[in-house]
Amino acid sequence: MSLMKNPFHVMIIPTLGCPGQCKYCWSSDVHSPKMTLETADAIVRWLEPLEDQRVTFTFHGGEPLLAGPEFYRYILPKISSRLAHLSPEFAMQTNLWLMTDELAEILAEYHVPLGSSIDGPETLTNYQRGDNYFARTMAGYRTAISHGLLVRFICTFTNSSVLQKEEIVRFFREQGWVMKLHPALPSLKGDNPNEWTLSPAEYGELLVYLLDEALLHADEFEIMNINDLCRCVFTRSGSVCTYADCMGTTFAVGPDGAIYPCYRFVGMPEWVMGSVFDAPTIDDLMASPAGKRMLAFKDHVDTACRSCAHIDYCRGGCPYNALAGTSEHVEGVDPHCMAYKRIFDEITTRMEREMAADTAVPTPATRMSRVRRKAKPGVMALVKKIVEQ
Repeated sequence: MSLMKNPFHVMIIPTLGCPGQCKYCWSSDVHSPKMTLETADAIVRWLEPLEDQRVTFTFHGGEPLLAGPEFYRYILPKISSRLAHLSPEFAMQTNLWLMTDELAEILAEYHVPLGSSIDGPETLTNYQRGDNYFARTMAGYRTAISHGLLVRFICTFTNSSVLQKEEIVRFFREQGWVMKLHPALPSLKGDNPNEWTLSPAEYGELLVYLLDEALLHADEFEIMNINDLCRCVFTRSGSVCTYADCMGTTFAVGPDGAIYPCYRFVGMPEWVMGSVFDAPTIDDLMASPAGKRMLAFKDHVDTACRSCAHIDYCRGGCPYNALAGTSEHVEGVDPHCMAYKRIFDEITTRMEREMAADTAVPTPATRMSRVRRKAKPGVMALVKKIVEQ
């Protein structure tokens, strides 16, 4: 889940290849080609006519560092200069294994924040992500931060690791890291797609647990997902991936220049919307069969979720979760709907209770109750902290 600071988001996937062997991964392809500099040029030409937008470019994969230093030495200044009217900002998701001083210097010059993945203590991370994953990622992490790069870690919770949630949270707190989490999703590759999947019920209870942990340790520990969820409820507007209307404002470009609705669809031929070499307009992309399926999901949400109190900022959850692996017809919303409703209801209830208590006429008893309640920061205290950041 990533904060969509800008309204327009382009994900660049230089390759779907990855040296890692994470057991629950659904997004790597050992046979994937690497993006050429010609394709990088075509991306820039495709976006040059765009006006009145601020654009975030996220390099994703697979493993984007496989593209090598020459690719980033070429594409970063090209985007920065020729697309300066779009006020481009950059980000990257990487396992950091291939991070070198040379790459770190290039990325630091363009202020590229990095997201990486650690699932908890070393033994647990290696169990889920493969032998020596933890040590190799930490080596790249040390190189990155030595050049001033900002690195934050995503923790993937599986149906196995969720049983160790207390240990995982304690690990992130002790490291002094901001925590961000993903639930393990069903894989569209392999014979057992749900082997590692976190169920909606488990995910919902995990989010409530993390809400409590975020409030209990608000002065020493930050969980980005909880911040984002509280912000959604308070502002009644989705501002992050999964809880936002991303139709027509988020696209991904695969290694060959094919355009998709999101990086999660890259490599799935039925989800190709066009090619950067043809410089399609946004209208062209949304008129493609894949674009029409995305818009059909939006229409379905407007109908199926219209009575839900959270529709304005949930928007049916992630379209990929709802649509990938299904027929051409929309069959439902994000399967994690139960989890989202669980945490949104919890935040809403607590927020309403706290605001009601703050406006009530105080009595001696309620004064004592309020003193006790304020000893532990509530949801509104966290919202105030988020807004002031």
